[in-house]
Amino acid sequence: MNNQQLIYLIEDLLTYGKELNWLEFKRGDATDNQRFGKYISGLANAANIAFEPYAYLIFGIDNETLSVVGTTFDYEKKKEKGSELDFYIRRNLSPSISYQHFICDYNDKKVVIFKIPAAGNLPVYFENEAHIRIASNLTELKKYPNYLRQILNSQIDWSAQIVENATMEDLDGNAVEIARRKFKEKSLNSPFYREIDNWTNEQILDKMRITVAGKITNTALILLGKPESSHLLSPRVAQITWKLDTEEKAYEHFSLPLFVEVNHLLSKIRNVTYKFFPDNQLVSIEVMKYDSEVILEALNNCIAHQDYWQNERIVVTEKINKLIFANGGGFFEGTADDYSNGEKTPRNYRNKWLAEAMVKLGMIDALGYGIHKMVKSQRDRYFPLPDYSHSSANEVILEIYGHSIDENYSKLLIEKKDELSLTEVILLDKIQKSQSITDDAANLLKKKKYIEGRKGSYYISAEISAITNKKAQYSKNKALDKQYYLDFILKAISDHGSLNRKEIDELLWKKLPDWMNDEQRENRISNLIKELRINGKITNKSSKKNPEWMLG
Repeated sequence: MNNQQLIYLIEDLLTYGKELNWLEFKRGDATDNQRFGKYISGLANAANIAFEPYAYLIFGIDNETLSVVGTTFDYEKKKEKGSELDFYIRRNLSPSISYQHFICDYNDKKVVIFKIPAAGNLPVYFENEAHIRIASNLTELKKYPNYLRQILNSQIDWSAQIVENATMEDLDGNAVEIARRKFKEKSLNSPFYREIDNWTNEQILDKMRITVAGKITNTALILLGKPESSHLLSPRVAQITWKLDTEEKAYEHFSLPLFVEVNHLLSKIRNVTYKFFPDNQLVSIEVMKYDSEVILEALNNCIAHQDYWQNERIVVTEKINKLIFANGGGFFEGTADDYSNGEKTPRNYRNKWLAEAMVKLGMIDALGYGIHKMVKSQRDRYFPLPDYSHSSANEVILEIYGHSIDENYSKLLIEKKDELSLTEVILLDKIQKSQSITDDAANLLKKKKYIEGRKGSYYISAEISAITNKKAQYSKNKALDKQYYLDFILKAISDHGSLNRKEIDELLWKKLPDWMNDEQRENRISNLIKELRINGKITNKSSKKNPEWMLG
């Protein structure tokens, strides 16, 4: 903003005649660094409650008389813990917001303006505490649970907002033409089908809910914008980075228009044929390493559900055996498991306008079946299922495997394809990935004799092992009789005269089941030694701290 625009902004804000929850005037420069950060948090949250796109913190205006008095506040020179104040504040805001700092010369008086975007669907925290400005007082948001709920349920749809100064000239002509063709294909049974060719670009984009009355929305720029128009989204980011992280290293950024660019990114991913050799078939089964539709589904889901308020790019990392998709913002409603079976339909979207436009372009499914489709595709291709286990409240991470984790699991899917339900496939997939399952799920698999073991350490059962040639692994997982271990210790002590704890550990460590972790192995050996000691079979001939065991 130039100086004249800043003067207009100040005069416009002064017409309110008073401070508001989202509008703070300060006469001088009296505020410490921590309180300044709290103001950014409080004003951002207050703007959300007031349904204002921005909040303002202005130094150099008397908050009572509203007269412009000027200020000596020098934001750029302020320091905190040896760093610039700007770096300190932005680092401690969560989620990240891109507030702007302006200096205005108002009739030879210095006025400092901070333009702060409203909180999105999450409160803005500063140093792990959310604040809010209520009736000129800065206070903790947790004291007002009704306001906290309002922010969490506000569902401000940034994707539907009009972009100032953007016109149809900022859209990519080729992308618009492809969008027209795609929309016509999907509208074959619509009563207006014959009219589509006569519609202007403005009319058809309005019909597709990409623009509003011919005005450019953030959605229009994300999907159809020219690469050089990306600055109109700033500080928001609409970009996907592909990163090759294998024996070779490479990367490439894909920007607007994402409707077209997702296909260019797809062509970067190396896709080869993978072979399985089932035990009950004479020929191999060949599948592609990745299903192109699954990749596009994952990419488009990232675009549709990205939390653009976080100002982050989408990242697709290509490993040797899998693809990792990461986008900002946690699951908006429910969890990945809720959608795996295709039984849950989301009631809300983070970016409703964007999601609806992508449905009309055929980029995503209208009813939230995307995850279910990916699960079904991976199952039908005998690969591990899509994995969201590394996701968090602020980020969704999806791993798509292009290689088996355990080839015997893939053989199981081939050989028992018609017997396993999708629920059972999902649960067994968790077992092969060493992920936890509920007690009810474990009971279901145990009842069908698919798994054995204890909670947290389940392993594939003997019955399935026989089918999948996992007999060797089963033997390593199935614990030997306790008496075997006891006799083994006594025999070793008899042979050597005595054994210390380290020697007994070395003796038994690899003979214990594979599912046991180090702590479980240590406890198991301790219990065996204890039992032999209590029964008088062995005795300690050394110190309690460093025992040396001999026959009793």
